[in-house]
Formats: sequence, C-alpha cells, structure tokens
Amino acid sequence: MNMKAGPGLHRTSLPKGFMAGGVNSGVRRYRPDLGVVFSEVDAVTVGVFTENECKGAPVLYCQSILPSTRVRAIVTNSGQANAATGDEGLHKNAMMVAAAAKAFGVDEPQVLTASTGVIGVQIDVEKINSAMPELALRTSNVAENFALAILTTDLVPKAVTTEVTLSQGKVRITGICKGSGMIHPNMATMLGYLLTDLRLEAGVAQTLLKEATDQSFNMISVDGECSTNDCNFLMANGASGIELMTDADHRNFRKALTEVSQTLAQAIAADGEGAGKLIEVQIKGAPTEELARRAARSVVMSPLVKTAVHGEDPNWGRILARLGAEKVPAEILQKMSLQIQGARLFDKGAPLNFVREEVKLLLKGPKVVIAIDFKSGQQRATAWGCDLTKKYVEINAEYS
Repeated sequence: MNMKAGPGLHRTSLPKGFMAGGVNSGVRRYRPDLGVVFSEVDAVTVGVFTENECKGAPVLYCQSILPSTRVRAIVTNSGQANAATGDEGLHKNAMMVAAAAKAFGVDEPQVLTASTGVIGVQIDVEKINSAMPELALRTSNVAENFALAILTTDLVPKAVTTEVTLSQGKVRITGICKGSGMIHPNMATMLGYLLTDLRLEAGVAQTLLKEATDQSFNMISVDGECSTNDCNFLMANGASGIELMTDADHRNFRKALTEVSQTLAQAIAADGEGAGKLIEVQIKGAPTEELARRAARSVVMSPLVKTAVHGEDPNWGRILARLGAEKVPAEILQKMSLQIQGARLFDKGAPLNFVREEVKLLLKGPKVVIAIDFKSGQQRATAWGCDLTKKYVEINAEYS
C-alpha cells in the first residue's frame, strides 16, 4: 500500500464519487472556515464520537442520525464549536443543516454537521448559511481546501490517500482530519473523515471504523483534555462497484484503513499546540491488550515525561513512576526493560550504565521513541503524543 500526499502536502485525491471544498464565510478573518465533503450518491456512513458528557450540538445531531445508508454531505464550520450553547445551539445547527440541504439539493437527514472552535459561543449561523451556496459551487475532487477550512490552532492541514487492491479491483481510501489541542485518548478535538468508494454494509463499516479508531485516534494525547466535539466518520459510497468478497479482502482493507488512521493520528500528535517533538511509546510483552494500551497512553500523557522530552533530558525515572502510578503490577516492573531512542537505560528492576550526554544528543531529533518490554506476555500497543512547551501555554492562554 502506497500512501500519497499527506499532512501539509497538496493534491490529495478523493475516492470516486466524492467532492470536497472550503470557503470563508466571514466567521474567521482570513482563511476558509466552512467546508464540506460531499458524495454524489448515497453513502453508508457511520461515526464514533467523544466520550465527554458535555457534547456539542453537532455531535448530538449526528448521533441521532447515524448509522445511515443515505448520507450525502458532512458540513463543518471552524472557529465556533457550538458546544454548551443550549437549545439555541441545537436550533442553529438545524438551521445549518437546512441551508446545506438546500444548497446541495439533498434531504436534510442526508446532511451531517461538525463544528470546532471556542466552546460556549453561539455559531454565527447567518454568515455560515449565506456562504453555503458558494460552498456548493467550490468543490473539487481533492481534499486540501476542505482540510484547510476545518483547522483551528493546527499549523498544517492533514490529508492522506491510498489505493487498496482487492479481489475485484482497486478502491481508494482518503483520510482528512484536524486536531492540535484538547487532544486526549477516547477522542479529542479531533474531527476525522475517512472516505472510500468501496461498497460496505453499515454494520461492517461500524466495526471497521471502531477498530481503526481504537488503534489510532484513541491512542494519541496532546494535553489530556477530552473535547466536547470530537467525531470520526467513515463514508462508503460504493462508487467503485467493489465489495469485500474474501477474507483477504477484509484483512487488506482493514489494514489500509488502520494505516491511514494511524498516519493522521501521528500527524495530529506532531502538530500538537506548541509541539517541537513527536513522542512514540511502544509497549510489548504485556499480558493483556488492555494493560498495553493503558500503559502506552499513560506514558504519553504524562506532563513530566512530556517536559523531559522537551528538555532533552533522559530522565527515565519519570517513565517508570508513571507506569507504577498506572498500577502496572510490581512483578512486571521488576522484569521490564526500557529504551529511549534505542539506548537501554533500565532492565530487570535496575538501572543500566549509560553516557548521559550521548543519550541527550539522541533526544535532539523531531521524534522520540520510548520502547518498553514488559516481558510478561504477547500483547502490544503504541501511543503517540508530543512534548509540552512554553508555546502551548501561550496558545491556550490567548485562545478565546
């Protein structure tokens, strides 16, 4: 499988039958702030959503509709989250749906919505709706204008595409997402859109989406804050005419969907607010998958680990302390080994000799890999995050 384009790059092609676009509605001063992904035919669409109990109006709306076999459009506005906005927020979301349905010539239940931005601010639905006819005219078969329209504090748009060869021929998967801050496992201020021209049943699509999300977007953390508005959608419009016919087809498509999702998840972690380094935590040798996932996420979430990585300080004790606080059993901690950037620092309950200045040099790169072997089983997991910097504080102190 060959990935094409990618975070910050251009000309990311969409699958057959999909269009996307973005325009400026005036909510934001300069760049596009209103976008759409549109299917020329009815698409089987499923979603996974934030676990935050304070859910934004678009999340509540989409949860009331999905899964669906006839979605045509997902309209997204940036700058205003339409979360903690009460009944008026629900009403304005419905107004946005109605305007989009009219502009794109579809029924209202065929339109989904997503919003991102400041919480507790009513969306400027008059500006958004007045731009909807222009949005309908400004679509193309590439992802970038939409990817730009959905950004908030992100530094770069994030889109990737790949082709998968199945028994009946080739299908395409294109993934688009946004996310930079308020990012935490179990979804975050993360909007994700996975598009494919494969023909899928809704139940199969839901299973595939959940599996891919659990191995990607649910394994990243920027700041430990779980957002009100996260959504991850999978749209399958069947425009290729190809179905999953064999076990190999299922395996190959599942693998490709997960790889697209993981590429986007890593792009979000690397683009974390103020981030200078991507952190990858690899756990292997765990007795259960649940422990492997929990341990990997706990290390990548730790503010002390994040600041040590930022300061290029090989303070492995912070990692061990985080694992202990996460209730990794003492007998496992006494067996485990720990490496940072390939340098072995701890093994079998005891520190190893290393040259501190040499390891500090290894930490100067843009990516830091922490590898932990529990030596207690066959399960493994990987999580991604970023360092914690002064810039993160500046961005969030001034956000609203």
